[in-house]
Amino acid sequence: MNKLIEKSNRLLQNTSLEFQRELIQEIQWDWRLISLIGTRGVGKTTLLLQHLKQQFGVGQQAIYVSLDDIFFTTNRLVDFADDFYKKGGKILYLDEVHKYNGWAREIKNLYDFYPDLKLVFTGSSIIELLKQDVDLSRRALMYELNGLSFREYLKVNKIVDLPKITLSELVETHVRLASEITNTIKPLKYFQDYLKQGYYPFFLEGPTFYSDRLEQAVRLVIESDLDFIPGYDPRNARKIYQLFYILSANVPFKPNISKLSDKIGVHRNTLIQYLHHLEKARLINTLYPAGNSISTLQKPEKIFLQNTNIAYAISPTQIDKGNLRETFLLSQLKVAHEVMLPKKGDFFVDDTYTFEVGGSNKNSKQIKDIPNALLAIDDIEIGTTTKIPLWLFGFLY
Repeated sequence: MNKLIEKSNRLLQNTSLEFQRELIQEIQWDWRLISLIGTRGVGKTTLLLQHLKQQFGVGQQAIYVSLDDIFFTTNRLVDFADDFYKKGGKILYLDEVHKYNGWAREIKNLYDFYPDLKLVFTGSSIIELLKQDVDLSRRALMYELNGLSFREYLKVNKIVDLPKITLSELVETHVRLASEITNTIKPLKYFQDYLKQGYYPFFLEGPTFYSDRLEQAVRLVIESDLDFIPGYDPRNARKIYQLFYILSANVPFKPNISKLSDKIGVHRNTLIQYLHHLEKARLINTLYPAGNSISTLQKPEKIFLQNTNIAYAISPTQIDKGNLRETFLLSQLKVAHEVMLPKKGDFFVDDTYTFEVGGSNKNSKQIKDIPNALLAIDDIEIGTTTKIPLWLFGFLY
């Protein structure tokens, strides 16, 4: 245990509090059991360490441990927690829980039998609390940490610090909002850099190896994280790689499931399951037709990469500006909104708004006569009544 305390304290000493994700203020930290999920590289570990450092500092009341530490290959979490509790420990910050066999049951036991011990745990976005061998969903408050929005990217780079805006505010007052922001900064000056290397906070360590690190993160998600899905066969990792690279070279992709399953060499239902895995791992986004209920084995109507940075890292020679625009808008909208594929237009949001995406010469011909139809337009600073600057959607979270 002393070794783990030393590791935790060493990490705390090297943790900067200068930039913090706003989620750290939104989490109800006084709750007894908190779950934080997210894909690799978005900053879950940093957020835990920052909160621990702020609230407790270096000491023995609170400790950060990663459950993929070699210590837990021969020691049980419940035994470690019991020892920690008896020595005055009050809160455990548990990282990478999905890499510890039986994590859900042991966390439930700690919750049930140590009523004054608080637990905060992180895991991959593939974790589904309802599908573990015990149901933690009734006990845990669950939060998801997404990659940086364009607004947060500007903040972390000390360019400007502005509040987030709601979708209704954006739709109703975007001209005023864009005017106010462009009086402070020139957003288009930074927007392309964000699309290329701004979604994952590790760009702060330097842009030189950003794409290499992102590609490595994608490999680890497919080779390692997916392995923790119940019933997943790790021998299929190569086929999922193949599927992901086909998608990355062709997005936005309207899948012909029969042809795609033949090409990869898997059954149609297995292929749809792979697509579900890739979306849970936050590597792709899928769209289904508006107005239809979605079944488990239904194929998506359209597939995108989860964010534009992945496109630059995985398929840098296949970059298409129109695809980048749509990918960006979808990645910002899906954080807090339901997005479907309309019959006309690109995205149907919250059963209310239809958005068509395009460049500065785009007109509204394709969405004419559709209620609440709007254009999301790239390469403009300020819009007009129905034309909203694309970059401004990066202020939604």
